[in-house]
Amino acid sequence: MTSSEVTRRVVGDFLRYVRSGREPQRAAEFMASMVRAHQVQSEDLTTVERTPDDYAEHVREMTATWGAFDLTIEEFLVDGARAYVRLSQVGRHLEPVDGIAPTGETVRQINSVVYHVEDGLITEYWMQIDRAGLLAQLRGDS
Repeated sequence: MTSSEVTRRVVGDFLRYVRSGREPQRAAEFMASMVRAHQVQSEDLTTVERTPDDYAEHVREMTATWGAFDLTIEEFLVDGARAYVRLSQVGRHLEPVDGIAPTGETVRQINSVVYHVEDGLITEYWMQIDRAGLLAQLRGDS
C-alpha cells in the first residue's frame, strides 16, 4: 500500500516539474511506463493510455498552445495512494483550439484530477476539464 507521504511527494513533484511545463522531460521519474488516463469531457468518458514520453509531448503541445502558462494548485488532498488536485492554468491563446483561431488573449482553465500512485509512480488518473468555460473564453462570451 502506498503511503500518503509518498503520494503527496510524487504528485506534488509531478505537478511542479512536469505538468507545469517547466521540465516535461522528467515525466518518467513520476509516471509508470503506461498510465491509464481517464478524461471526462461533458458526458463522454474517454480512457487513453499514456507513456511518460507521450505525456511529455502532451505538455509541450500545451505550452505551444498556451505559452509559458502559470499553474496554480488550488486544492491538494491526499488519502493513501490517491491524491485529488484542483488546479488552474493561465496562459495566452497562441494556437488554434477547436477550430478557433489564436486570439492572443489570456485564458484561464480549471481542472480537477485524481491521481493514483503505486510503487512511487503515477499509474492512473481521472481528469475533468471545464471545456465549456474554456470555449466561452475563446469565443469572447465571458
